[in-house]
Order: sequence, then structure tokens, then C-alpha cells
Amino acid sequence: MLPTAKIGPYTLPNPLIVAPMAGVTDRPFRLLCRRMGAGLAVSEMVIADSKLWHTRKSKFRLNHTGEPEPRSVQIAGGDPEMLATAARKNAELGAQIIDINMGCPAKKVCNKAAGSALMRDEKLVGEILTAVVNAVDIPVTLKMRTGWNHDHRNAPTIARMAEEAGIQALAIHGRTRADKYNGDAEYDTIAEVKAQVDIPVFANGDIDSPEKARHVLQYTGADGLLIGRAAQGRPWIFREILHFLETGKHLPAPPMDEVEQILAEHLDALHGFYGETMGVRIARKHVGWYLQTHEQGEQFRRRFNAIDCALEQRDSIQQYFEDLRNGEVFAA
Repeated sequence: MLPTAKIGPYTLPNPLIVAPMAGVTDRPFRLLCRRMGAGLAVSEMVIADSKLWHTRKSKFRLNHTGEPEPRSVQIAGGDPEMLATAARKNAELGAQIIDINMGCPAKKVCNKAAGSALMRDEKLVGEILTAVVNAVDIPVTLKMRTGWNHDHRNAPTIARMAEEAGIQALAIHGRTRADKYNGDAEYDTIAEVKAQVDIPVFANGDIDSPEKARHVLQYTGADGLLIGRAAQGRPWIFREILHFLETGKHLPAPPMDEVEQILAEHLDALHGFYGETMGVRIARKHVGWYLQTHEQGEQFRRRFNAIDCALEQRDSIQQYFEDLRNGEVFAA
């Protein structure tokens, strides 16, 4: 039986959430994952300094037109007042949930005392949580890691601080900042947090199969799951996990025709959202993820990455799947 996932006044359709990923969880990807079964999709990280929102990148990240409710926007920064202002402005732009980033391990984020670097300074964490919660009348959530390093797994301490500050839900990646994405995620700390707070806790890290999803839910007692890298090129993972959690049985893999249709629609959405020049460039990495398990995929990707025309990208994908159906092997 699926756990019921709630964030403030919102009861999610199911407990599977698309984890925010910079450069990945743009509006086209979020909408696709929702269509494929995700209960919620969190936006890419938006920098807290609103003076930078005029940039092309920020304008795309702040676009939520046509997204189903609730719309969750992640903000990142290290200054309480700036984060509070960013929360207010995002709420005015249509955000219905504000997520604070204390989970990103990227150097360019951590070197600015933001992301998971904040977990080293619990006093500043408390100031940020209070400032953001007090700034808006919509739910505020927190995404973090288990700690700064293996000797400082302070997620339980910060989780209790968050609950006291009025944070409505927590998402925890089962690695420390020092781990980055290396090694295996651990779930003991997430289970410890879940046992110590009464607000919803969502587990994150290495959830890449229906069996792993069931294991993590059972092991941690979490209210739901965040799925990130496993959805790249495989957005149907959400419906696969949902079906398994509900029935104990596996959905068959999507047929080739459906994969082609999903990929083609994703390409069209990227071209339409970003425009041809930028859309063509961004489409390349997504196509690489979709085809990463295909034997012929690597040779095709080299050719695909040289294409600068949206229509030609679309035609080449159509030809690729046609060749697959005909059993043709690509020449190097």
C-alpha cells in the first residue's frame, strides 16, 4: 500500500517526487515526469539573489506556465534576508511550495556558503529556516544531505531545528557533502530523522528500481521518495515504481514505439520552450540519456551531437528508431 504524502495543505497524488536537478528538471522535463506518474516535480535551483533573475537561465527556471498544482520551486543561497526575499518573489510568480537547497554538493554552490555547505553552520541554518518560513504564507520544505562528512552527520539535529522553525517537509539525500555522488547512499540516517520528527520525510539517493524503492520506503519509514538521476532518459520509472508498489508486479518495459514517441515529444517540448538554438543544444544530453543502454546508441549520439537544426534532430530520431525496427546496425 502506498504511503500518503502531504506537504502542508497539499495531498500529493502519490509519494514519488522528481528531485530538483540543475540543468535537468526544467519545465519540459517536469511536465513529462508528471505525465509519466510522478506525484510532484520540484523546479531547478533558482539563485536567491533576485538581481540575477534577468539572466536567460533564470527566466527559463522561473517559468511554470501550465504546470499542475502544487508548484514547488527550489531556492539556493546563504543569506537569510536574500532567501526570504527570493521566497516572497517566487510566491508572487506562482510558487505554491518553496524548497530550500541544503543538499547540492557542487563546488560553485558550496564555495558560496550555500547548498550542503550550510550544514557546517547550524546557527546560520536556523536563521535561514526562520527567515524563509516567516517570509511566506505557503509551505516551505528543506532538502539536505546526511551531513557535511562522515564524522559530522548532523541531519537529525537540523531536522529537529527545521520542524521547530515551521518547515513542512524534509527531503534527505543519503550521502554527505564529502561523498558528492560517490559510493552507495546510506539510509540509516534517514530512518533516524524519520523517527525523530513528525513532519513528512522523503528519502533520496540511488533509488533506481522498483525493488529499491520498496526497500527504501520500508527501511526508512519515509513518507515518500525523491528520484533524480534514475529518471534521466527513463521518465517512465515513476509509473514502473508506482505499479510495483501497488501490485508487487513489474510493468513490462515500454515498447520501442512508445519510447520513440516520448523522446520525440520531449524534443518538441525542448525546442518549443528554449527556442531552436538553445533547445537543440539541451536536447543532446537528454537523447544521450535515453539511448545510453542501446548498443547502437553511442555511434548515433556522435552524429546527433553535430546536428544544429531542430527539424533535423527530430528526423534523425525517427530514422534511428526506424533502423532499430529494421534490425540495421550503424556504421562507425
